[in-house]
Amino acid sequence: MVMNTLQKMRFACLALPLTLGAGTSHSQEPGSPGISIELSAATTENAGCRMSFLIHNRHPQDITGAVYETVLFGDQGQVAQMTLLDFEDLPAGRPRVRQFRFDGMSCDSISRVLINGAENCTAPGLDPKACDTGLELKSMTKTELIG
Repeated sequence: MVMNTLQKMRFACLALPLTLGAGTSHSQEPGSPGISIELSAATTENAGCRMSFLIHNRHPQDITGAVYETVLFGDQGQVAQMTLLDFEDLPAGRPRVRQFRFDGMSCDSISRVLINGAENCTAPGLDPKACDTGLELKSMTKTELIG
């Protein structure tokens, strides 16, 4: 009985740091403006790769258009493709999922995705660099997301 109680207490102590940190990896401090982009999924289909991105606008105003220059790197680390990803409108404080298809590339052949910067950022009432300032990147896949 004493051993069972000690095991429960030990488990609770080990789990405490995990529960205290839960939910903090997707955004910065509350009130910290910026954009977070997460590569959420990558699926190979019909000789192409479909990538799903979760994007969150942490600015106080809506962004009516956000286009990012993006570079895909091959499995040997070489530049394989440069493209523009149009994330469209991003309401303030609300997440959005956008999907993009890259023909002629399997997801396994893409080692990294580089967000090279905002090609266009239409954000009335915000700084013209609002889509780049405070940019937070994360990948939930084996493909690295960098910027």
